[in-house]
Amino acid sequence: MFEALVYMFENYIDTQFRPDNNTLTRELFAAGFDEEDINGACDWFNQLESMAGKPELFQMADAANSRIFTEIELKKISAESIGFILFLVQANILNTSQRELVLELAMNVPQAMIGIEEMRWIVLMTTWGASKSGPDKTKEYLFIEDVLLNDKKPTLH
Repeated sequence: MFEALVYMFENYIDTQFRPDNNTLTRELFAAGFDEEDINGACDWFNQLESMAGKPELFQMADAANSRIFTEIELKKISAESIGFILFLVQANILNTSQRELVLELAMNVPQAMIGIEEMRWIVLMTTWGASKSGPDKTKEYLFIEDVLLNDKKPTLH
């Protein structure tokens, strides 16, 4: 299912248009995805859009910076991914409510383990959804996109 999510994201990120689920399903079938992956990806994106459409999720006070991960979360999300999320919060790239949204959406991906590459995509998709809520959010998203997808390492001179 994760590959279908990435396919959808890559094909619709730069457009304001997202086809209805029937059209999207036909397109994903034509791209070679199976019905279970397509339905899961559509459900996941619908959940993301629903949550992103509630700006209050992203305007909550950051009262609780510390977080204790559940045993289920620790089994599903790799240590590297958890460290990555904690880094993004400490660097003020994600606030605590965005962190919780990222973690909730990660737990809803049906694969057994979420590695760092999957987590990067989940963060990118989540911040993309949040970027629709204003120009400041769009700037934050563009920064995150550059950091997450830029394979070039800084060069010291």
